[in-house]
Amino acid sequence: MSVTAPEGFVAGGAACGLKSTGAPDLSLVATADGRPVPAAAVFTTNKATAAPVNVSRRHLKATGGYAAAVVLNSGNANAATGLAGDEHAERMCALTAEGLGCAPNEVLVCSTGLIGIPLAIAKVAAGIPALVQARTGGPDGGQAAAQAIMTTDTRSKQVVVPGRGFTVGGLAKGAAMLAPNMATMLAVLTTDAAAEPATLQRALRDAVSRSFNQMTVDGCTSTNDTVIVLACGRAGAGAGAPPRRPRWS
Repeated sequence: MSVTAPEGFVAGGAACGLKSTGAPDLSLVATADGRPVPAAAVFTTNKATAAPVNVSRRHLKATGGYAAAVVLNSGNANAATGLAGDEHAERMCALTAEGLGCAPNEVLVCSTGLIGIPLAIAKVAAGIPALVQARTGGPDGGQAAAQAIMTTDTRSKQVVVPGRGFTVGGLAKGAAMLAPNMATMLAVLTTDAAAEPATLQRALRDAVSRSFNQMTVDGCTSTNDTVIVLACGRAGAGAGAPPRRPRWS
């Protein structure tokens, strides 16, 4: 299990045809009830930010740091795609929100894949309803979501960190273009700990500085790097103790 390990979250994956192989290329992580919860994100420092980064930033600002879901696609980065790219990212959020019953700006969006190629939004739009229907709790949902964001990765990346009275789950992708300040990397974290958006943002930024920002492979920083965390608060106020050793899968 990964993002579905903390109570209150579901996930799923689906194929819409962005990948010529037919492999899954749409992913979703959402609250089980479709309601927004405190959220935070750290984005690429590359000045050529991709459309999904721009849209997710706007949505977090508009909601004051709340989100109900993250929708992701692989096979196309939707980067260097101009105004159409922003429109396509917004449409991904709107369609996901329609299926979940939340507001469009309560959905965050990530993309990964080739840069400079227009996103085949008709394929994505046709696939999102099935993606929303496929969401589920338990290990199957987390695994499906993790597999659907793979590009050059040779395996899916998931983790669960049990704390004292709370749990953190995560999935990620990234195999190349790794440099300080993240690179070609997407990660979605969930926790049942209770935290206000500002506190969550500080904690996430500190965690990223000590983890992802310490890595480098080839010195390149991507246009789409994003780490997002959602905190549903179901574990209550006792969720501030330090975590124990993580379990990787």
